[in-house]
Amino acid sequence: MKVLILQGSPRANGNTAWMAEEYKKAAEAAGHEVTLVNVAKKKIAGCLACEYCHNKGNGACIQKDDMQELYPLMAEAEALVLAGPIYYFTLSAQIQLPIQRMYCVNAPAKVKKMALLMSSYSPGVYDGAVAEFRDICNYWKVENMGFVSAKIDEQKTEGTKQKVIDLAGKL
Repeated sequence: MKVLILQGSPRANGNTAWMAEEYKKAAEAAGHEVTLVNVAKKKIAGCLACEYCHNKGNGACIQKDDMQELYPLMAEAEALVLAGPIYYFTLSAQIQLPIQRMYCVNAPAKVKKMALLMSSYSPGVYDGAVAEFRDICNYWKVENMGFVSAKIDEQKTEGTKQKVIDLAGKL
């Protein structure tokens, strides 16, 4: 299965990046083809709501930024993993941008499964991100494989690593 992980933390060696890398290793060990993209390092603008994609663009966005690298990956992915830190009760802007820019194609054509990885320094801040993730899965009509969250005392621990490996096992 082709798996695409969108990692949205600006911290290259942070907790979210660690979770994404552990998921990648587990999925590859199970024989899946995995691409991990750090979208926090990409230049992706927000949707302009110009409707070019639906009127003149045949599903193509008028903006030509780093999202152009992601569209082909999203089109071929059979499973999509969103990995993002929680900033003020929701996923970071860096992971929101590629999600919202999928508006031009409505939903990735081949994605059948999704998972969510989240980290935060605080407990009890995940509900908004989980609700958004659940709603995306429902809207795109894909299987919600679940999520792993890790607050400050759970980050980079063997327990969290095992939860990530177990989640990857649902592919």
